[in-house]
Amino acid sequence: MNIGIVCYPTFGGSGVVATELGKALAQRGHRVHFITYSQPVRLDFFNENLFYHEVYVPTYPLFQFPPYESALASKMVDIAQNENLDVLHVHYAIPHASAAFLAKQILRSRGINIPVVTTLHGTDITLVGKDASYEPVVTFSINQSDGVTTVSADLRRETYEYFAIEKDIQVIPNFIDLKRFKKQDKSHFRAAIAPEGEKLLIHTSNFRTVKRVEDVLRIFCGVRKVIPAKLLLVGDGPDRSRMEKLARDLDCQRDIRFLGKLEAVEEVLSVSDLFLMPSENESFGLAALEAMACEVPVVSTNAGGIPELNTHGVTGMLSDIGDVADMVENSLFVLSDENLPRFKEAARARAEEFAVDRIVPLYEECYQKAVATSLQEK
Repeated sequence: MNIGIVCYPTFGGSGVVATELGKALAQRGHRVHFITYSQPVRLDFFNENLFYHEVYVPTYPLFQFPPYESALASKMVDIAQNENLDVLHVHYAIPHASAAFLAKQILRSRGINIPVVTTLHGTDITLVGKDASYEPVVTFSINQSDGVTTVSADLRRETYEYFAIEKDIQVIPNFIDLKRFKKQDKSHFRAAIAPEGEKLLIHTSNFRTVKRVEDVLRIFCGVRKVIPAKLLLVGDGPDRSRMEKLARDLDCQRDIRFLGKLEAVEEVLSVSDLFLMPSENESFGLAALEAMACEVPVVSTNAGGIPELNTHGVTGMLSDIGDVADMVENSLFVLSDENLPRFKEAARARAEEFAVDRIVPLYEECYQKAVATSLQEK
Protein backbone atom coordinates (compact mmCIF):
# COMPACT_ATOMS: atom_id res chain seq x y z
CA MET A 1 0.00 0.00 0.00
CA ASN A 2 0.92 3.66 -0.38
CA ILE A 3 0.43 5.18 3.09
CA GLY A 4 0.58 8.77 4.33
CA ILE A 5 1.41 9.20 8.03
CA VAL A 6 0.78 12.49 9.82
CA CYS A 7 2.26 12.93 13.30
CA TYR A 8 4.12 15.22 15.65
CA PRO A 9 7.86 14.73 14.97
CA THR A 10 8.88 14.92 18.63
CA PHE A 11 10.06 12.63 21.45
CA GLY A 12 6.46 12.28 22.66
CA GLY A 13 4.77 8.89 22.61
CA SER A 14 2.47 9.55 19.65
CA GLY A 15 5.35 10.71 17.45
CA VAL A 16 7.54 7.77 18.44
CA VAL A 17 4.81 5.21 17.79
CA ALA A 18 3.86 6.78 14.46
CA THR A 19 7.47 6.85 13.29
CA GLU A 20 8.23 3.29 14.39
CA LEU A 21 5.03 2.14 12.71
CA GLY A 22 6.06 3.81 9.47
CA LYS A 23 9.49 2.23 9.58
CA ALA A 24 7.99 -1.20 10.22
CA LEU A 25 5.50 -0.78 7.37
CA ALA A 26 8.32 0.24 5.03
CA GLN A 27 10.27 -2.88 5.94
CA ARG A 28 7.17 -4.92 5.10
CA GLY A 29 7.15 -3.47 1.58
CA HIS A 30 4.71 -0.56 1.90
CA ARG A 31 5.58 2.91 0.65
CA VAL A 32 5.31 5.32 3.59
CA HIS A 33 5.13 9.10 3.34
CA PHE A 34 5.61 11.13 6.54
CA ILE A 35 3.89 14.51 6.43
CA THR A 36 4.87 16.88 9.25
CA TYR A 37 6.69 20.14 10.00
CA SER A 38 10.13 18.61 10.66
CA GLN A 39 11.76 15.23 10.31
CA PRO A 40 10.61 12.83 13.07
CA VAL A 41 13.35 12.16 15.61
CA ARG A 42 13.05 8.38 15.24
CA LEU A 43 13.23 8.53 11.43
CA ASP A 44 16.90 7.68 11.68
CA PHE A 45 17.65 5.21 8.91
CA PHE A 46 17.41 5.05 5.14
CA ASN A 47 14.87 2.82 3.42
CA GLU A 48 13.82 3.05 -0.21
CA ASN A 49 10.17 2.91 0.88
CA LEU A 50 10.37 5.85 3.31
CA PHE A 51 9.67 9.45 2.31
CA TYR A 52 9.50 12.68 4.29
CA HIS A 53 7.45 15.70 3.19
CA GLU A 54 7.88 18.91 5.17
CA VAL A 55 4.90 21.13 5.89
CA TYR A 56 5.92 24.71 5.26
CA VAL A 57 3.86 27.32 7.11
CA PRO A 58 4.21 30.81 5.63
CA THR A 59 4.10 33.73 8.02
CA TYR A 60 2.22 36.93 7.30
CA PRO A 61 1.75 40.01 9.52
CA LEU A 62 -2.00 39.41 9.30
CA PHE A 63 -1.71 36.13 11.24
CA GLN A 64 -1.05 36.32 14.97
CA PHE A 65 -0.53 32.54 14.89
CA PRO A 66 0.75 30.66 11.80
CA PRO A 67 -2.13 28.66 10.23
CA TYR A 68 -0.51 25.22 10.53
CA GLU A 69 -3.75 23.27 10.12
CA SER A 70 -4.46 24.86 6.73
CA ALA A 71 -0.89 24.35 5.55
CA LEU A 72 -1.02 20.72 6.72
CA ALA A 73 -4.31 20.06 4.89
CA SER A 74 -2.87 21.55 1.71
CA LYS A 75 0.22 19.35 2.01
CA MET A 76 -1.94 16.27 2.53
CA VAL A 77 -3.83 17.10 -0.64
CA ASP A 78 -0.59 17.58 -2.56
CA ILE A 79 0.98 14.30 -1.40
CA ALA A 80 -2.21 12.24 -1.69
CA GLN A 81 -2.74 13.43 -5.25
CA ASN A 82 0.83 13.29 -6.54
CA GLU A 83 1.96 10.16 -4.71
CA ASN A 84 -1.29 8.25 -5.26
CA LEU A 85 -1.83 7.48 -1.59
CA ASP A 86 -4.18 4.67 -0.65
CA VAL A 87 -4.81 5.84 2.91
CA LEU A 88 -3.99 8.68 5.30
CA HIS A 89 -3.15 7.67 8.87
CA VAL A 90 -3.21 10.59 11.30
CA HIS A 91 -1.84 10.30 14.81
CA TYR A 92 -3.26 12.58 17.52
CA ALA A 93 -6.64 14.20 17.04
CA ILE A 94 -5.64 17.87 17.12
CA PRO A 95 -5.08 19.25 14.54
CA HIS A 96 -4.33 16.21 12.42
CA ALA A 97 -7.78 14.60 12.24
CA SER A 98 -9.54 17.87 11.43
CA ALA A 99 -6.91 18.76 8.83
CA ALA A 100 -7.36 15.31 7.30
CA PHE A 101 -11.11 15.85 7.01
CA LEU A 102 -10.52 19.11 5.14
CA ALA A 103 -7.98 17.43 2.87
CA LYS A 104 -10.39 14.58 2.19
CA GLN A 105 -13.13 16.99 1.12
CA ILE A 106 -10.79 18.89 -1.18
CA LEU A 107 -9.61 15.64 -2.76
CA ARG A 108 -13.19 14.44 -3.19
CA SER A 109 -13.96 17.62 -5.14
CA ARG A 110 -11.15 16.56 -7.48
CA GLY A 111 -12.53 13.05 -7.93
CA ILE A 112 -10.13 11.40 -5.47
CA ASN A 113 -11.56 9.36 -2.60
CA ILE A 114 -9.03 8.67 0.16
CA PRO A 115 -9.84 7.03 3.52
CA VAL A 116 -8.59 8.46 6.79
CA VAL A 117 -7.58 6.41 9.84
CA THR A 118 -7.24 8.33 13.12
CA THR A 119 -5.23 6.98 16.05
CA LEU A 120 -5.88 8.52 19.45
CA HIS A 121 -2.90 8.46 21.79
CA GLY A 122 -3.96 9.99 25.10
CA THR A 123 -3.74 13.68 25.90
CA ASP A 124 -5.50 14.51 22.64
CA ILE A 125 -8.53 12.99 24.40
CA THR A 126 -7.86 13.14 28.14
CA LEU A 127 -6.56 16.71 28.26
CA VAL A 128 -6.69 18.82 25.11
CA GLY A 129 -9.78 17.25 23.61
CA LYS A 130 -11.91 17.85 26.69
CA ASP A 131 -11.33 21.60 26.44
CA ALA A 132 -14.54 23.27 25.32
CA SER A 133 -12.53 25.16 22.72
CA TYR A 134 -11.70 21.93 20.89
CA GLU A 135 -14.37 19.34 21.82
CA PRO A 136 -16.76 19.93 18.87
CA VAL A 137 -13.92 19.68 16.36
CA VAL A 138 -12.47 16.56 18.02
CA THR A 139 -15.85 14.83 18.09
CA PHE A 140 -16.65 15.72 14.48
CA SER A 141 -13.20 14.71 13.18
CA ILE A 142 -13.29 11.33 14.88
CA ASN A 143 -16.78 10.59 13.59
CA GLN A 144 -15.74 11.55 10.05
CA SER A 145 -12.78 9.14 10.08
CA ASP A 146 -13.03 5.89 8.13
CA GLY A 147 -11.20 4.03 10.90
CA VAL A 148 -10.45 4.92 14.53
CA THR A 149 -7.98 3.23 16.86
CA THR A 150 -6.75 3.80 20.41
CA VAL A 151 -3.66 2.45 22.13
CA SER A 152 -5.52 0.98 25.12
CA ALA A 153 -8.94 -0.20 26.21
CA ASP A 154 -8.96 2.47 28.92
CA LEU A 155 -8.46 5.25 26.36
CA ARG A 156 -11.22 3.72 24.24
CA ARG A 157 -13.54 3.77 27.26
CA GLU A 158 -12.65 7.37 28.07
CA THR A 159 -13.18 8.49 24.47
CA TYR A 160 -16.70 7.07 24.47
CA GLU A 161 -17.36 8.54 27.91
CA TYR A 162 -16.44 12.13 27.10
CA PHE A 163 -17.32 12.41 23.41
CA ALA A 164 -20.39 11.56 21.37
CA ILE A 165 -18.56 9.07 19.19
CA GLU A 166 -20.60 7.04 16.71
CA LYS A 167 -17.71 5.14 15.19
CA ASP A 168 -16.43 1.76 16.31
CA ILE A 169 -13.04 2.23 17.99
CA GLN A 170 -10.48 -0.55 17.65
CA VAL A 171 -7.84 -1.06 20.32
CA ILE A 172 -4.38 -1.58 18.80
CA PRO A 173 -1.76 -1.39 21.56
CA ASN A 174 1.67 0.14 21.22
CA PHE A 175 4.45 -2.16 20.13
CA ILE A 176 8.17 -2.71 20.61
CA ASP A 177 11.14 -3.58 18.42
CA LEU A 178 12.57 -6.48 20.40
CA LYS A 179 15.75 -6.51 18.30
CA ARG A 180 16.58 -3.01 19.51
CA PHE A 181 15.06 -3.11 22.98
CA LYS A 182 16.75 -6.00 24.74
CA LYS A 183 19.19 -6.36 27.58
CA GLN A 184 22.71 -5.57 26.40
CA ASP A 185 26.01 -6.20 28.09
CA LYS A 186 26.87 -2.75 29.43
CA SER A 187 28.63 -3.91 32.59
CA HIS A 188 31.33 -1.27 32.18
CA PHE A 189 28.68 1.45 32.30
CA ARG A 190 27.02 -0.07 35.33
CA ALA A 191 30.35 -0.33 37.11
CA ALA A 192 30.93 3.38 36.51
CA ILE A 193 27.47 4.40 37.75
CA ALA A 194 27.14 1.93 40.63
CA PRO A 195 30.68 0.92 41.64
CA GLU A 196 29.55 -0.53 44.97
CA GLY A 197 26.85 -2.72 43.45
CA GLU A 198 24.00 -0.32 44.24
CA LYS A 199 20.57 -1.01 42.77
CA LEU A 200 19.83 1.21 39.75
CA LEU A 201 16.40 2.81 39.45
CA ILE A 202 15.40 4.66 36.28
CA HIS A 203 12.70 7.01 35.03
CA THR A 204 12.24 8.35 31.50
CA SER A 205 9.72 11.02 30.52
CA ASN A 206 9.21 14.53 29.19
CA PHE A 207 9.21 15.95 32.75
CA ARG A 208 5.69 17.29 32.60
CA THR A 209 3.47 17.64 35.67
CA VAL A 210 1.34 14.63 34.67
CA LYS A 211 4.44 12.40 34.97
CA ARG A 212 4.80 13.26 38.70
CA VAL A 213 8.60 13.25 38.59
CA GLU A 214 8.57 14.64 42.13
CA ASP A 215 7.13 11.31 43.25
CA VAL A 216 9.99 9.55 41.43
CA LEU A 217 12.52 11.42 43.56
CA ARG A 218 10.61 10.80 46.79
CA ILE A 219 10.25 7.09 46.00
CA PHE A 220 13.97 6.86 45.31
CA CYS A 221 14.90 8.65 48.50
CA GLY A 222 12.66 6.25 50.43
CA VAL A 223 14.34 3.25 48.82
CA ARG A 224 17.80 4.72 49.38
CA LYS A 225 17.16 4.92 53.12
CA VAL A 226 16.88 1.11 53.19
CA ILE A 227 19.28 -0.13 50.50
CA PRO A 228 22.16 1.43 48.53
CA ALA A 229 20.72 2.79 45.29
CA LYS A 230 21.21 5.22 42.42
CA LEU A 231 18.63 6.98 40.25
CA LEU A 232 18.93 7.72 36.54
CA LEU A 233 16.59 10.33 35.06
CA VAL A 234 16.31 10.33 31.27
CA GLY A 235 14.54 13.12 29.38
CA ASP A 236 13.93 16.81 29.67
CA GLY A 237 11.03 19.17 30.08
CA PRO A 238 9.42 21.98 32.06
CA ASP A 239 9.83 20.34 35.48
CA ARG A 240 13.51 19.47 35.19
CA SER A 241 14.99 22.51 36.96
CA ARG A 242 12.48 22.11 39.79
CA MET A 243 13.45 18.45 40.14
CA GLU A 244 17.13 19.33 40.30
CA LYS A 245 16.36 21.69 43.19
CA LEU A 246 14.19 19.06 44.90
CA ALA A 247 17.04 16.54 44.67
CA ARG A 248 19.23 18.98 46.57
CA ASP A 249 16.48 19.74 49.10
CA LEU A 250 16.04 16.00 49.75
CA ASP A 251 19.83 15.64 50.05
CA CYS A 252 19.82 12.87 47.43
CA GLN A 253 21.54 14.74 44.62
CA ARG A 254 24.80 12.77 44.96
CA ASP A 255 23.02 9.58 43.93
CA ILE A 256 20.85 11.06 41.16
CA ARG A 257 21.98 11.62 37.59
CA PHE A 258 20.05 13.77 35.13
CA LEU A 259 21.03 12.34 31.74
CA GLY A 260 18.84 14.52 29.50
CA LYS A 261 17.49 13.26 26.19
CA LEU A 262 19.08 10.03 24.99
CA GLU A 263 18.59 8.37 21.61
CA ALA A 264 19.96 5.00 22.77
CA VAL A 265 17.84 4.74 25.90
CA GLU A 266 18.00 0.94 25.63
CA GLU A 267 21.65 1.08 26.69
CA VAL A 268 20.77 2.76 29.98
CA LEU A 269 17.78 0.47 30.51
CA SER A 270 20.11 -2.51 30.09
CA VAL A 271 21.92 -1.69 33.32
CA SER A 272 18.82 -0.76 35.33
CA ASP A 273 17.00 -2.83 37.95
CA LEU A 274 13.68 -1.01 38.30
CA PHE A 275 11.63 1.43 36.24
CA LEU A 276 9.50 4.00 38.08
CA MET A 277 6.29 5.34 36.49
CA PRO A 278 4.17 7.19 39.08
CA SER A 279 2.20 9.03 36.38
CA GLU A 280 -1.13 10.68 37.03
CA ASN A 281 -2.30 9.33 33.69
CA GLU A 282 -0.86 7.20 30.89
CA SER A 283 -2.89 6.04 27.94
CA PHE A 284 -0.55 3.06 27.54
CA GLY A 285 2.94 3.50 29.01
CA LEU A 286 5.33 3.07 26.08
CA ALA A 287 8.35 3.97 28.22
CA ALA A 288 7.45 1.14 30.60
CA LEU A 289 7.19 -1.30 27.69
CA GLU A 290 10.67 -0.31 26.50
CA ALA A 291 11.98 -0.94 30.01
CA MET A 292 10.27 -4.33 30.28
CA ALA A 293 11.75 -5.39 26.95
CA CYS A 294 15.18 -4.75 28.52
CA GLU A 295 14.23 -6.98 31.48
CA VAL A 296 13.45 -4.10 33.82
CA PRO A 297 10.36 -4.58 36.04
CA VAL A 298 8.05 -1.63 36.66
CA VAL A 299 6.63 0.02 39.77
CA SER A 300 3.83 2.27 38.57
CA THR A 301 0.47 3.75 39.34
CA ASN A 302 -2.71 1.95 38.35
CA ALA A 303 -3.78 4.90 36.17
CA GLY A 304 -5.15 4.83 32.64
CA GLY A 305 -3.92 2.00 30.48
CA ILE A 306 -0.88 1.08 32.59
CA PRO A 307 -2.54 -1.96 34.24
CA GLU A 308 -3.13 -3.36 30.75
CA LEU A 309 0.66 -3.59 30.42
CA ASN A 310 2.13 -3.89 33.91
CA THR A 311 0.70 -6.94 35.69
CA HIS A 312 0.66 -6.50 39.47
CA GLY A 313 2.88 -9.03 41.22
CA VAL A 314 4.19 -10.44 37.92
CA THR A 315 5.96 -7.81 35.80
CA GLY A 316 6.06 -5.26 38.61
CA MET A 317 3.74 -3.62 41.10
CA LEU A 318 0.86 -1.13 40.99
CA SER A 319 -0.05 1.61 43.48
CA ASP A 320 -2.62 4.38 43.74
CA ILE A 321 -1.67 7.78 42.34
CA GLY A 322 0.38 9.75 44.86
CA ASP A 323 0.88 6.84 47.29
CA VAL A 324 4.62 7.28 47.57
CA ALA A 325 4.90 5.12 50.70
CA ASP A 326 3.29 2.16 48.94
CA MET A 327 5.54 2.61 45.91
CA VAL A 328 8.59 2.62 48.17
CA GLU A 329 7.41 -0.62 49.74
CA ASN A 330 6.68 -2.13 46.33
CA SER A 331 10.08 -1.05 45.01
CA LEU A 332 11.88 -2.70 47.88
CA PHE A 333 9.86 -5.87 47.35
CA VAL A 334 10.76 -6.06 43.66
CA LEU A 335 14.41 -5.14 44.25
CA SER A 336 15.01 -7.86 46.84
CA ASP A 337 17.57 -10.41 45.69
CA GLU A 338 14.94 -13.11 46.15
CA ASN A 339 12.33 -11.50 43.89
CA LEU A 340 14.21 -9.46 41.29
CA PRO A 341 15.21 -12.32 38.93
CA ARG A 342 11.63 -13.57 38.45
CA PHE A 343 10.32 -10.05 37.92
CA LYS A 344 12.97 -9.39 35.28
CA GLU A 345 12.14 -12.61 33.44
CA ALA A 346 8.40 -11.92 33.53
CA ALA A 347 8.89 -8.33 32.31
CA ARG A 348 10.67 -9.50 29.17
CA ALA A 349 8.10 -12.24 28.56
CA ARG A 350 5.26 -9.70 28.78
CA ALA A 351 7.05 -7.30 26.41
CA GLU A 352 7.31 -10.06 23.82
CA GLU A 353 3.51 -10.04 23.57
CA PHE A 354 3.80 -6.54 22.06
CA ALA A 355 6.38 -7.41 19.41
CA VAL A 356 6.20 -5.25 16.31
CA ASP A 357 5.46 -8.26 14.09
CA ARG A 358 2.37 -9.03 16.15
CA ILE A 359 0.91 -5.52 16.19
CA VAL A 360 1.70 -4.00 12.77
CA PRO A 361 -0.52 -6.51 10.91
CA LEU A 362 -3.44 -5.15 12.91
CA TYR A 363 -2.83 -1.72 11.38
CA GLU A 364 -2.58 -3.26 7.91
CA GLU A 365 -5.99 -4.89 8.44
CA CYS A 366 -7.35 -1.55 9.69
CA TYR A 367 -6.13 0.19 6.51
CA GLN A 368 -7.70 -2.44 4.28
CA LYS A 369 -11.00 -2.15 6.12
CA ALA A 370 -10.93 1.66 5.87
CA VAL A 371 -10.26 1.45 2.12
CA ALA A 372 -13.18 -0.97 1.70
CA THR A 373 -15.46 1.30 3.74
CA SER A 374 -14.41 4.33 1.72
CA LEU A 375 -15.15 2.54 -1.57
CA GLN A 376 -18.63 1.67 -0.37
CA GLU A 377 -19.30 5.34 0.35
CA LYS A 378 -17.95 6.48 -3.00
